[in-house]
Amino acid sequence: MNQDLSISRIMQTGMLQCSPQTPLSEAASRMAERQCSSILVVDDGRPAGIWTEHDALAIDFSDKSEMRCPIGERMNSPVATIGAQETLGEAALSLKALGYRHLLVIDDDEPVGILSQTDIALNQGLEPYLRLREVQAAMRTTPIALPGKTLLADAAVRMRSQANEAVVVFCGDELGILTERDLVRFIARHPGNTAIEELASQPLLTIDEDSPLLKARDMLLNHRVRHLAVLDGEGRIKGLLGFRDMLVGAEQFYLKDLRDALEQRDSALSRSRQHLQLAEKVIDSSLEGIIITDPEVRIEFVNPAFTHLTGYTLEDVAGRNPGVLSSGRQNAAFYRKMWETLQQTGFWRGEVWNRKKSGELYLELLTITAITDDQGNTQHYAGLFTDITHMRENEQQIRHLAYYDALTRLPNRRLLEDRITLAIRHAHRSKAPLALVFIDLDHFKQVNDTLGHALGDELLLQVSERMGQNLREDDTLARLGGDEFIALLPDISEFSEATRIAQRLIETVSAPFCIERHTFRIGCSLGISLYPDDGTTAEALIQNADAAMYRAKDEGRNTYRLYRSEMDARARDHLTLETELRNMLEQGDGLVMHYQPLVSRRDGTIQSAEALVRWQHPDRGLVSPGDFIPLAERSGLILPLGDRILDRIISDMTRWQAEGQTPVPVAINLSAAQFWQAGFAKTVAEKLDAAGIAPELIIFELTESMLLNKQEQGIAILRSLSRRGFHISLDDFGTGYSSLSYLQTIPADSLKIDRSFIVALDDNTRSSRSIIAAIASLAHELGLSVIAEGVETQQQWDQLGHYAIDLIQGFYTARPMPPDSLATLLNADRKPAAPSPRTADRTE
Repeated sequence: MNQDLSISRIMQTGMLQCSPQTPLSEAASRMAERQCSSILVVDDGRPAGIWTEHDALAIDFSDKSEMRCPIGERMNSPVATIGAQETLGEAALSLKALGYRHLLVIDDDEPVGILSQTDIALNQGLEPYLRLREVQAAMRTTPIALPGKTLLADAAVRMRSQANEAVVVFCGDELGILTERDLVRFIARHPGNTAIEELASQPLLTIDEDSPLLKARDMLLNHRVRHLAVLDGEGRIKGLLGFRDMLVGAEQFYLKDLRDALEQRDSALSRSRQHLQLAEKVIDSSLEGIIITDPEVRIEFVNPAFTHLTGYTLEDVAGRNPGVLSSGRQNAAFYRKMWETLQQTGFWRGEVWNRKKSGELYLELLTITAITDDQGNTQHYAGLFTDITHMRENEQQIRHLAYYDALTRLPNRRLLEDRITLAIRHAHRSKAPLALVFIDLDHFKQVNDTLGHALGDELLLQVSERMGQNLREDDTLARLGGDEFIALLPDISEFSEATRIAQRLIETVSAPFCIERHTFRIGCSLGISLYPDDGTTAEALIQNADAAMYRAKDEGRNTYRLYRSEMDARARDHLTLETELRNMLEQGDGLVMHYQPLVSRRDGTIQSAEALVRWQHPDRGLVSPGDFIPLAERSGLILPLGDRILDRIISDMTRWQAEGQTPVPVAINLSAAQFWQAGFAKTVAEKLDAAGIAPELIIFELTESMLLNKQEQGIAILRSLSRRGFHISLDDFGTGYSSLSYLQTIPADSLKIDRSFIVALDDNTRSSRSIIAAIASLAHELGLSVIAEGVETQQQWDQLGHYAIDLIQGFYTARPMPPDSLATLLNADRKPAAPSPRTADRTE
């Protein structure tokens, strides 16, 4: 036994602490969360008492108020202490003499750790004793067994009165168990005086009474439980077994068994070689690798398990140093400290990375013991080890997959929600608000589709690193998936602190990225929700921050928005409007077409018209396209809506031709979804051919931004449209992604100067005039006609006469009008009467 092992090497250094005023439920919650068996009560920096799992038996679970009483009223005081340099044997004697399960370890009168009965059990080196003893020698033969209907408070009383740390529970056809640790969890989240069949852990693990104690110890460790039910030969419960039971009398039994074993060994060596062969067979059959060296650490013996685990035979390693297995992962300081400990104590136990003969690395749990003669001189070193590589890998992988994002290694949604819940509890107690920031990257899909997913993954890594560097130490950054992140900001003084952090995140994400020789910029849209104003649960805060983020996208991107309660009403209205739009498209009733003439700047005659759609809602009246077109794009209704609009335009043009009117070309605004729809050009051409309308009478208007990500494919579609006779017009030129180089490759016939430059003419803005002049001149050089849209005043009309403008569109020349009004105007002199100038009601 490792009686001389210093307790400073095995004590628990991560002590849980609290003040005497801490509510018992809060202390229990912290113990349950950390899976600790005790918590130290500290008053004015000094230990005042200790509260353990065993003390949970003294709680009256029928009285909820007891869960909220200060821990100072329930703690054990004073705290039993022991010096950090005392040995394991002395600690075991102290616990036995005092009848305690925990000791506070002190060094220079300062607390440095906690030593528990379980720590001693796991470090006393009881493996030989546990191999030789059967379960029935250590079990408790009179376990408490209670019906499942027993109330929690009554069960706790029974456990306390009979000094049992666990009870067996009959849960229908299965057995469960209720332990002191369970009681601590019930104090943390009081379930009420509930029947224990609803609270017991199931199923109860069992072991046969004639099994070795070592098997029982391994089952307790592998399953992370504290008790096993012991079954007799007929499968009935005969007793309970836990770590505590293994310790009772273990020292005396161990010494006696060891003494008997040594006497038997000496007798066997002198009587018969047969017994020696039997001992060798036991070693050979061991599943643990065994290696024995001489005092100079030269290998003398290895067992078959050693060969199986490492690949080395005795012939391979005989006479060599065990360093032949070294992986290189541990430095010289590690081995120096290991041998210093071995020489001082005669024992070392720990985890070591070694390398097999095949070159494969493995992690082993290694125990080295110095074997000495009667004079204390080392004669041999014996090492026992087990390969625990897969166990550690599985633990790490499960923990990683359960709580962290595989790419960025940030917390995932599950861990984030746990942290938000904890932060809400803290915020509720401290009356301090917290903020949640929902982050969505702008244009990330363009980067992913254009430059590839590998570069997209690298971009996500760099973005997460940048954002993490701009958060506070206690903040949490998590990845929900895709390009969505959430930042949890606890303990903010006011909402402006959250907005400052949001602005920092926007600035850091907006800075240029350089990845694999590609330099580019992206942005991010942020939504902020605040506790408790915008929600009191993790789900509500996430949902409201998400809604605020979408508002940030709708209002320009690369910015942030705070959630407000009125957004709920707006969201519900959008949902209702989407449903009504879907119904309208299915029924085919409600769309109203208007046409706004485009007139010649030279003589005022109508040259073409732009088709503009309206929605005549039965309750809302005339719905602006600015409201329902974006809704159709977000909801996936833009394609059926586009088909309806095209059919209405073809119907109007067919009627005009049938009535003998001379039609003018009609411009149709294309959405991105329509443009990229497979076979779009062919479908439109077939519809026009069936209606007897020449393709030359259709002008498709689109913006250059449609071609941003797939320029070559987009130009191919435009050329297909042009070859079929359709005309192409570039809308909103001069804004967004407008590029003069595009004009050389796009088969366009005309371009529209954006209305923002036309409006600026009223202010006599020099820069606006220069831009208009440059665009008009360049367009004419390339053989394109130039359209000025949004002309609303006489002054704008007059000033445009100074530039090479071909067509004028706007309220000054003609407002959007029904199909019949346009037909009447075309049959007249093709010159619309200019209305009185207005600048409002721009619902084009």
